[in-house]
Amino acid sequence: MKDKETIEIRLRGPEGFTLIELLVVMIIIGLLAALVGPRLFGKVDKARQQATQAQIELLSTALASFRLDVGRFPNEQEGLKILMERPTGLEKWDGPYLSKEIPKDPWGNDYVYKNPGEHGPYDLMSYGMDGVPGGEGNDLDIVSWKYFE
Repeated sequence: MKDKETIEIRLRGPEGFTLIELLVVMIIIGLLAALVGPRLFGKVDKARQQATQAQIELLSTALASFRLDVGRFPNEQEGLKILMERPTGLEKWDGPYLSKEIPKDPWGNDYVYKNPGEHGPYDLMSYGMDGVPGGEGNDLDIVSWKYFE
């Protein structure tokens, strides 16, 4: 008798899932993704804005160090590039003032540097995801004078 039971178990093999069970699981996963997804993407956008603020603060610190050494902030023609590359004619330049290359903002755009600035000795900003002045949400401009006065 034991031999027949053993043979029957071996012939039957493992059972799989039915199509309906698989569809139910896929629907549940879809519903969870629909509920959780927007919250995660909102956090990604906020993290990009916070990273931009941190990079602006880093660049502002480098600009302040440049000013202490040279006695002035870079003009618009020199731009942020002067923080990394020694210019001719500036003996007091003691850079590079950044440990790595000048970063792009988290959306891949260059930071905008203006000297003289409208809000201080210089203006440093990122125009957000759209790369043009103004905007809301992801397109919000992130500026040095609003966060780091």
